[in-house]
Amino acid sequence: MIRGGLLLIGLLCLTLLSACTRPPDAVLRFGLGSAPVTLDPRFATDATSTRINRLLYARLVDFDERLMPVPALARWERPAADRYRFHLGEAGRRFHDGSRLTAHDVKATYDFVLDPANASPHRASLALIDDIQVLDDDTLEFHLTRADPLFPAYLVIGILPASAMAAGHGFNRAPLGSGPFRFAAWPTDDRLRLVRLADGQAVEFVRVADATVRVLKLLRGEVDLLQNDLSPELIRYLRRQDGIRVHTGRGTNFSYLGFNLDDPALGDLRVRRAIALAIDRTAIVHYLMDDAARPASALLPPDHWAGNPDLPLIPYDPARARRLLDEAGYGPGHPLRLSYKTSTDPFRVRLATVLQSQLHAVGVEVDLRSYDWGTFYGDIKAGNFQMYSLAWVGIKTPDIFRYVFHSASLPPQGANRGRFRDAQTDALIEQAEAAPSLQAQAELYRRLQARLLEQLPYVPLWYEDHVFAAREGVTGYALRLDGNYDGLIHVHYKRGEAHAP
Repeated sequence: MIRGGLLLIGLLCLTLLSACTRPPDAVLRFGLGSAPVTLDPRFATDATSTRINRLLYARLVDFDERLMPVPALARWERPAADRYRFHLGEAGRRFHDGSRLTAHDVKATYDFVLDPANASPHRASLALIDDIQVLDDDTLEFHLTRADPLFPAYLVIGILPASAMAAGHGFNRAPLGSGPFRFAAWPTDDRLRLVRLADGQAVEFVRVADATVRVLKLLRGEVDLLQNDLSPELIRYLRRQDGIRVHTGRGTNFSYLGFNLDDPALGDLRVRRAIALAIDRTAIVHYLMDDAARPASALLPPDHWAGNPDLPLIPYDPARARRLLDEAGYGPGHPLRLSYKTSTDPFRVRLATVLQSQLHAVGVEVDLRSYDWGTFYGDIKAGNFQMYSLAWVGIKTPDIFRYVFHSASLPPQGANRGRFRDAQTDALIEQAEAAPSLQAQAELYRRLQARLLEQLPYVPLWYEDHVFAAREGVTGYALRLDGNYDGLIHVHYKRGEAHAP
């Protein structure tokens, strides 16, 4: 099947690449699998929008390699347990319309998000803010409803100018920030152009939904670089092409198998453990993913400041899986039958087929159902599933555990879509939130992750690597742990003469 796919790619290349590549111009083109939904950071939740907004807007706080919060626009101090004072520096203080960013703009941005009438999806994560006080143009204080040593890590929303917000400016299609890139044009949904302030370099994001076509456009020179959303066979194919460079880097995107615990079978921990033991992660990562992933035991990677490096990996033990299923009443002659939902992405379907086969080997009959992304994700959010696979992308802070696993976070209050209810999990989350220091929080979150591995509301699968492919001459682009596009701040492209590959 793979050989046939590569032969098809080769034939398409001969057909489509017979002409010369695009003549050199001043625009660097970045191929995307999906277009941004909105360029207003107060509403952006999808990965593409979030990553592009990082280029357009400055924010108070960012993260280091261990995903600890570090100053961006501002440094901070903690004059009281429930109060944080932020001091704006000089970097990122000039909006793209020439006006100066002040503490009043910061307050206006967060006041908007906190107003329930505006329905910002980020309001829940900032609900502990009781009041925001501007002390002067460079200083402001956040007063909280309770102490939280992790609070600065929540202040990652891009800052917008208060005057433009008051005037009803449409940031979603005409962003106005103070980041390293300014908005230039968005003539169609498939093409968005930004300009780098440092040197005037234009970058155009080009949406090409089909991964094979995206690769062909890279070879032809219609796009200059790609990141992620490529199957292993396409990555192997690109590695063999003259004039193309491929780089990979470790990632933190967490892939998992999710369950509806209100289902009578999946509500049985023995069944969930059996499913976990039936999956051969090592073989899948090696043979299907070309070793471009790390097996996972928890949502946070072990090198995260709140990660748990002592958690064991779930072993591959089909014999024990069959015993557990037999104990649960699903022995020979009475197989467990489950439906498993995934998207129509070819690689995700192939992965689901492998999982289906491995589960069949221990006596679980899986009805595999694939849907277009909108339908699939809508079903997951609505709780319309027995079993599914997805990934959490760009997770940085451990407050994700309340959002995903606390019993008070059942939809629409949160993303506990599997209806997981566990008093010990709730208690650990609440104790971690009330801990007096990040060190104390980290210890409690490690205990929490051990509890989740024991209870298995998710079966952890792996952290997928990031991949970057570019035409020869593209230099300075660095992959980041969370897959953001910050490498564009430093990338350069020295084009040679146009040629046919």
